Amino acid sequence: MSMPRRPSRVQEDWPKYYERRGVLQEIEEHPVEFALDDELRRAILKGERARRLQNLSIKLDAAQIHALRKIATMKAIPYQTLIRQWLAEGIRKELRLGHS
Repeated sequence: MSMPRRPSRVQEDWPKYYERRGVLQEIEEHPVEFALDDELRRAILKGERARRLQNLSIKLDAAQIHALRKIATMKAIPYQTLIRQWLAEGIRKELRLGHS
C-alpha cells in the first residue's frame, strides 16, 4: 500500500510573500544608531579581534548556497570561510561609512 502524495507547494514570489506576511512594515528605513567602544571598533577595522567562532544558523536560498560553494571552490577556500570574509568586509565597510 503506497502512501498518499502530499500536494506540492506552489512557490510564491518573494515580494508577494513579504507583503502577505507583513514583513516589510517591520523594516527600518532610516539610519539606525549604534555605538561600539572605540578600542573594539579599531580592533575590528584592523582585523585584530581574537577568533572565537560561534555557530549561527541562517536560511539561504538553494541557489545562493550553490553559488557560494562554487565561488569558494574557485578561490580554493572553504565556503564558510568565504562567508566570514564577506561578512567581515561588509562590517568594516559599514563601520567606516557610519563613522565618517
